[in-house]
Amino acid sequence: MFSTNTIPEAEIYEVLANRRRRETIRELMHSSDADPISLHQLSTEVATRETGQAPPPSGIRESVYNSLHQTHLPKLHELGIVHYDRDDRTVQLHTRARDVDRYMAVEAGYGVTWSELYRTLGVLSLTVLLAALLETPVIGHVDPLLWSAFFLATFTVAIAAHLWSNRWQIARALQIAR
Repeated sequence: MFSTNTIPEAEIYEVLANRRRRETIRELMHSSDADPISLHQLSTEVATRETGQAPPPSGIRESVYNSLHQTHLPKLHELGIVHYDRDDRTVQLHTRARDVDRYMAVEAGYGVTWSELYRTLGVLSLTVLLAALLETPVIGHVDPLLWSAFFLATFTVAIAAHLWSNRWQIARALQIAR
């Protein structure tokens, strides 16, 4: 039997049940640096996402800072999702964060995430266009410009479906921005 070093599903759901933990993981995953990020910088980014204001109000940023330092980062550290240095007040993603990332991806349907759908469409469109340009049998009989238009329309439909599936979150975000 293979030994896995994954986080139990129940614990992943517990981690993701809290918005600040989700935003912390999301921020660390989107951070361009592999270097540790300061707790101050992380709390500012999470507070900005939470309020939609840049810079965020100092009271909210302090609340985020304290809750991350006292509760959320120690929990994420304990599970091996982040490495949190309490003395230096720095945070860095750990390799086990990949276990959580799978659960954060939104599904488009049939067990496929939107990112997988877009990636597949991109690879398929490039492959078909290359085959058309190389004039391979069947595919090469269709003008590459028509293939481009077809895949552009396919991406447009996929994006429209994605936006439609998130219409309530988008509407809420627009209302908050007002």
